[in-house]
Amino acid sequence: MAATDTALDHEAIARARALVSPPKPKERMWPVLAAAALAAAAALSFATAMILAPPLVTEHMAKGVD
Repeated sequence: MAATDTALDHEAIARARALVSPPKPKERMWPVLAAAALAAAAALSFATAMILAPPLVTEHMAKGVD
C-alpha cells in the first residue's frame, strides 16, 4: 500500500475543518462613522471661526512718523 493511500475522505475532512474553524469577525461601522462625524464637526467649527473672526486691519508704522 502506498503512503498516499488512505481510507479518509479528503472532501469530508475539508468540510469538517471548515465547520470547526472559528467564524471570521464582522467589520464594525461605528469607528468609521465616529471619525466622519469628528471630521465634520471640526470642519464646521473652523468654518464658524473664520466667519466670526474680526477682519484683519493693518497699518504701516512709518505712516504716522514724520
